Amino acid sequence: MSTSLQSIGNLSPGHDLNGYIQAVNGIPVLTADEEHDLGVRLYQEDDLESARRLIMSHLRFVVHIARSYSGYGLPQADLIQEGNVGLMKAVKRFDPYQGVRLVSFAVHWIKAEIHEYVLRNWRIVKIATTKAQRKLFFNLRSAKKRLGWLNNDEVDAIARDLDVKPKVVREMEGRLTSYDAGFDASPGEEEEQGYQAPAQYLEDHSFDPAAQLEADDWEADYTQRLRSALSELDERSRDILQRRWLSEHKSTLHELADVYGISAERIRQLEKNAMKKIKLQLGDSLAA
Repeated sequence: MSTSLQSIGNLSPGHDLNGYIQAVNGIPVLTADEEHDLGVRLYQEDDLESARRLIMSHLRFVVHIARSYSGYGLPQADLIQEGNVGLMKAVKRFDPYQGVRLVSFAVHWIKAEIHEYVLRNWRIVKIATTKAQRKLFFNLRSAKKRLGWLNNDEVDAIARDLDVKPKVVREMEGRLTSYDAGFDASPGEEEEQGYQAPAQYLEDHSFDPAAQLEADDWEADYTQRLRSALSELDERSRDILQRRWLSEHKSTLHELADVYGISAERIRQLEKNAMKKIKLQLGDSLAA
């Protein structure tokens, strides 16, 4: 399918949307027999030229479907591009022997790709993650008959039609009517409006001065106790711990064994004993 992608690369809605739409509308629509013959060649022989012709002749339908999603505030060119991806997936899976026209089969794939794009890009925070929420997202807007919040009867009717709980309908309605807000004020925003940014009124507990002072004191005290415990060790054990754990370039057991002329197993034993003494010293300090 990569060849097909390259073939339609010259018709890109991202560069000139109006020119693209005019170009794809000028591509002849295939007859049922032509479509069947091309589908057979693609299905049996993996003929890429047949795939290209099937895709090109259906680009106008992608434009038509993408226009129905213009109410989400996303670039029309991007919606068309995503729909084209769905069309290519449909062509790749099209079975001409099922007796179904390609456009009927491809609608599902085109909409699926557009749906994924809308859900990823409509809001910064994902608005629909579960299957029920995704179903509601694309049906609730069209199900609402008027502006304003739904009444209980409308909620119950929509819940029955979409086979979800009324609570889920209410939750999605709240999400649809919400909006993204930046934590900080926008650059260049007037000072009179800047106070509305959450950064101006939300409390940040991570920088509590009392908690920070307590943490600093505890760290300094622990460091002092560790130094005191290390000073109680003999020089060799202290050096082993320093090189094994406290140095930027930590030494291996075998490297220390070469330094002291003993086995690596003996170094491990000395390290273990030194660590035990350190823990006992620190435990006694804490208890005191």
